[in-house]
Amino acid sequence: MVLANQRTDLMRFPPHILDDIRARLPVSSVVGRRVALKKAGREWKGLSPFKTERTPSFTVNDQKGFYKCFASGEYGDIFTFVMKTEGLSFTEAVERLASDAGVILPKPEPLSSRAIEEVDTRKRLMALVEASARFFQSQLTSTPGQEARRYLERRGVTRETIERFRMGFAPAGREVLKAHLAKEGFTVKEMGEAGMVIMGDDIAVPYDRFRNRVMFPIEDLKGRVIAFGGRALDPDAPAKYLNSPETPLFHKGNQLYNIHRARPVAFDSSRIVVVEGYMDVVALDQAGFQAAVAPLGTALTEAQVQLLWRVVPEPTLCFDGDGAGQRAAFRAVDTILPVLKPGFSAKFAFLTDGQDPDDLVRQQGAAAFEAVLARTEALFDVMWKRELATQPVSTPEQRAAFEQKMKALVGRIGDASVRGHYEQEVRQTLFSLNRAVMRELGAGSRGTGDRRVAGRQNNVQTDWRVRERARLQQKGRPVATVAAVAGTGLGARLAAIPAREALILKALVNHPWLIEEHAERIAALEFSVPALVELKDAVLAALAEEIPLDSDSLHNHLSGTGLSHVVALVERAITHKGDRFAEPEADKDAVETGWCHAVALHEQVGLRRDLVVAEQRWLEEQSEDAFQRLLEVKARQNQIEDGETEREERTSLPSGRVQP
Repeated sequence: MVLANQRTDLMRFPPHILDDIRARLPVSSVVGRRVALKKAGREWKGLSPFKTERTPSFTVNDQKGFYKCFASGEYGDIFTFVMKTEGLSFTEAVERLASDAGVILPKPEPLSSRAIEEVDTRKRLMALVEASARFFQSQLTSTPGQEARRYLERRGVTRETIERFRMGFAPAGREVLKAHLAKEGFTVKEMGEAGMVIMGDDIAVPYDRFRNRVMFPIEDLKGRVIAFGGRALDPDAPAKYLNSPETPLFHKGNQLYNIHRARPVAFDSSRIVVVEGYMDVVALDQAGFQAAVAPLGTALTEAQVQLLWRVVPEPTLCFDGDGAGQRAAFRAVDTILPVLKPGFSAKFAFLTDGQDPDDLVRQQGAAAFEAVLARTEALFDVMWKRELATQPVSTPEQRAAFEQKMKALVGRIGDASVRGHYEQEVRQTLFSLNRAVMRELGAGSRGTGDRRVAGRQNNVQTDWRVRERARLQQKGRPVATVAAVAGTGLGARLAAIPAREALILKALVNHPWLIEEHAERIAALEFSVPALVELKDAVLAALAEEIPLDSDSLHNHLSGTGLSHVVALVERAITHKGDRFAEPEADKDAVETGWCHAVALHEQVGLRRDLVVAEQRWLEEQSEDAFQRLLEVKARQNQIEDGETEREERTSLPSGRVQP
């Protein structure tokens, strides 16, 4: 379906039309609406709209007709920029820019009589649903709507919010809406097609679908009403919430409640929150969280995930703190895993048991919900936690079974690059799990007086009979103890971090003057452990927030952001004492030389991987984009190698100074 839509777009917008729009709209004029640009020779430069930075790494070239962001790797033309910064489809981007450029787009090919009939039917149904929305709004302010108004008042919904969301009331009568729509000129058949009345061969007289309910209009990306959700006022109603059925206008798995209001706010804040219900969205919007959306009575679907990714690369999925909320989160993991792609994932936020976002913001205010969003968990961590909760890991056999389950889950990831990184994460986390279990078993046996186990608790190669005896001595202790050690730390897996990555960050923490001089290079660095990525981002944030770049101030900043434990892990990860340049007392020239050498080695490893991916893509696609990407990777690799050669010639740094 997606490929078919792309072909249709290209047929409607032939290359000469797109070239005409590009010719009339310089890239700098389009980008300049969102980015403050300054002239730099033949190009324009500014701060990246895709990533927080202090030193400009975003360039625009009007002659070549493209932009390039060196901090994030994003690049493209004016259509790509509008799509990525405003979440528009290709068609929407072309229509928007054509209007700005004064280019008249070709009209669609003449439709067949059947297609014309379908278009006319759709227009009629859109008008019918809009008329229903206006009717429900009017009923809410009438005498019959008094109970509905009291319900909304009890839930703390203001008049302004009611108007903003176009909330309404469906009267209790079986044919009130039907009679109103008939007066508006709509047929009963159209009412049934739009989902507003229930009809069928076994129903003699069609009747209103929504009765005695508070009504929530569901709108598409353009803000047009296409369906409804209704909250029952009768406590004995068989369904507390009732949604419109599937219609020619409404496919619930493809839509998100409030997406058209949330989209522009999410682009500005780079955050969108997915909650479970209509009232959660309404309450959050009223509390200041206007980038909130909700699925429509179903578990999150793949189409909804793709829609979220058009808005932000990492939406936050917020679930109620009960068993149902946790199960919904686990289902979301299974939905997202197969479609993961570089740079796109999801975060998970969990409320305490018995709460939902609506309750939380009404009872404790916006700050309480902000605190929930500050405690998000990565998709990998939620997946790990789920599997660990159902699989004992006390014995090697159990851990082997657990490993197989994790590998099978990771194998479902379609993108080879992301799958490779997940496989690496699984290996590192399993290694830490094994160490945690062995430490726990050793701790349990120390109380028995077995000196052999006590003395060799950290040795994974301990004789199997000793390990088995230690395991058997666990009997009488709570079974959950070992699992708890394995799971607490999702933190424990942070200990298995690459030494060179730790070395690079340790030098930055001890010598913050490096941050300002190499901000652009730091921003482009990729780390294999999420905690190190957080530390890197916090270091760059210190620069952006103009925190004094001395070691004490930076340590205080990192402690205030909850990353002091990561700094400690970085310190412990470095065992090669020859790398003195990262130590606080190191000479500035030695720091500069050693750090640049370590970064160059790290970049070369990443670029070799990128080169393999780029070459494979070129072989498979033979496209211009693939060729340009291959050239970029090779040019970057040559640049780093040339820089290293020049540095070594200038400093005569002995080889082996930094561990590869």
